Amino acid sequence: MTLRFQPIGTGSDLTLDAPRLIIAAYTGRNAAAVAAHIAELAAIGIPPPASVPTFLELDPSLVTSDPVIKIRGANTSGEAEPVLIRHNGRLYLGVGSDHTDRDLERADIAASKAICPKPVGHHVIALPDDVSALGWDAIEIESDVDGQPYQRGSLASLRTSTDLLSRMTSTLGELADDFIMFCGTVPLLTGAFHAGRHWRLHLKLDANTSLTHSYEVLPRDG
Repeated sequence: MTLRFQPIGTGSDLTLDAPRLIIAAYTGRNAAAVAAHIAELAAIGIPPPASVPTFLELDPSLVTSDPVIKIRGANTSGEAEPVLIRHNGRLYLGVGSDHTDRDLERADIAASKAICPKPVGHHVIALPDDVSALGWDAIEIESDVDGQPYQRGSLASLRTSTDLLSRMTSTLGELADDFIMFCGTVPLLTGAFHAGRHWRLHLKLDANTSLTHSYEVLPRDG
């Protein structure tokens, strides 16, 4: 399989052949808040993770930049996430949605994520060689569902990119291949999942640089 993205300002495509897909979860920087969130999820039947943060490896064919995705489950929802993409040793930043089946999540978190496509915007940003110079904490992220605000926050609430990359390597081992890693998300404004149809994701680095991706969810036949 081949995935194509376009780094802003280059006019050329970034082509990845069979990258690995990693979903990082429970990536909040505040350990007490993460523990409280895990307890809230346990109260509605979602089992706690084996480790914090958690790194799941899924089929990279789930990644798509298409404006429409098709889902079998009736109770699914997305969440805006920063997405790190590594190609030939260079890192890029995108915006995506870890769309998840919320009913299946109560029984099997990995399966609930593996059953849904993973939308990622076509445009990405090339990161500096020293990723720690990115200014991660100042990046703003948000999502809307069906025209209503769903998430608003900054990446200061998440573990930094360098921390996540280090922890991913400790968990999965050194990855020699290209990869795409979803880096976790900020809290929902209402605290409740919404199984909406129209999703908009937005990542803002500064006044002049931002990434936006929108997608629609339709039921899959059969």
